[in-house]
Amino acid sequence: MRVFKFGGASVKDAAGVKNVVKVLNEVGHENTIVVVSAMGKTTNAMEAIVDSYFRDKSGLAGNVNEMVTYHEAILRDLFPDPRHVVYDRVKLLVDEVNGFLAWNKSPNYNFVYDQVVGYGELISTTIISAYLHEIGIENNWLDVREYIKTDDSYRDAMVNWEKTQERISGIDKNILNITQGFLGSDDNNFTVTLGREGSDYTAAILAYCLNATCVTIWKDVPGVLNADPRHFKETRLLNNISYREAIELAFYGASVIHPKTLQPLQRKEIPLHVKSFINPKKAGTTVGKGMGIEPEVPCFIVKKNQVLIKLSSLDFSFIVENNISEIFKLFHDHKMKVDLIQNSAISFSVCLDNKFNGLEALLDQLKSKFKVVYHTDVSLYTIRHFDAKALESMQNGHEVLLEQRGKETVQLVVK
Repeated sequence: MRVFKFGGASVKDAAGVKNVVKVLNEVGHENTIVVVSAMGKTTNAMEAIVDSYFRDKSGLAGNVNEMVTYHEAILRDLFPDPRHVVYDRVKLLVDEVNGFLAWNKSPNYNFVYDQVVGYGELISTTIISAYLHEIGIENNWLDVREYIKTDDSYRDAMVNWEKTQERISGIDKNILNITQGFLGSDDNNFTVTLGREGSDYTAAILAYCLNATCVTIWKDVPGVLNADPRHFKETRLLNNISYREAIELAFYGASVIHPKTLQPLQRKEIPLHVKSFINPKKAGTTVGKGMGIEPEVPCFIVKKNQVLIKLSSLDFSFIVENNISEIFKLFHDHKMKVDLIQNSAISFSVCLDNKFNGLEALLDQLKSKFKVVYHTDVSLYTIRHFDAKALESMQNGHEVLLEQRGKETVQLVVK
């Protein structure tokens, strides 16, 4: 059993969908389950719908129509006959979105987000499954929400592994299965999401529960690179990475692999391949049991739009366990992800990811007990296996606000 995952970039248009078919034909699709993300930038479009629902209902219908128009263009390219049953199936899903927005009474943004945004994946897989049938590839469309069961931590749900294992074990392995990434459901059968970019995690969950032979993530890059080519000019392909090294890279924010993806794979020693959907026969990168990385080169990771906060005691007293415990509770309460900490006797510095927009409320509470200095819109650079040349390249042209250095890793917060 193999698990394939195709991201939004691979199915952004009709040509992308046809290329997925080309990949499946080249590498085979027997005993395979394919996890697919929302098409192109659909998740962003679905987020705009949620924002309109809460902040400006006058723009709601326009945002829904924009999302529908995008998918209709893909449908017309793939299914020239407007009477094809897939048009009705997609319309039904859009009607479900509009229906939810009409009857919903919950003021909980995260709950509403999860009920709406996941339709991007439901629509994409409906279209792809129908197209595969159209060209003669038998497949089974699965609603992943029936298989991955979680708690009700909307937008960042925790998997109930026992219930999930029981349900996934019933999947027919003898047919090509098409399903969604990113989604699950809670005990009340409300939709939950597994965190942004959670489709990789979905693939790992399925692989773990199905005892898959491997997971392949199909990307628009040749594999895992030592730096993101969007931010760094010179990059090198990493041929092999150990689970431990990959988890380290993911923890620091490497964008190719989701941080939670590797843990279930490592537990069963299921290899992860990261390959190019443009050149599917090329080896790409393999993550598996072993030591370090090959080739052994510095790896650069950047996180943009971070917040650096420096706290110091108002009365020059030490910042010790009680203070730190209280501070971290506030970070948790305001859903602030901690990416770097550094402390001295009377000060505590932390670099945070404000992805849930809890900064303003957090600062109000911190200022009541600490002297607070903060910088928004900073970047956190991490260099694994750094050398003098790599470190110098990051320091040049940047104002370094904070530096933290270990044996293998250096981190710089820069303005």
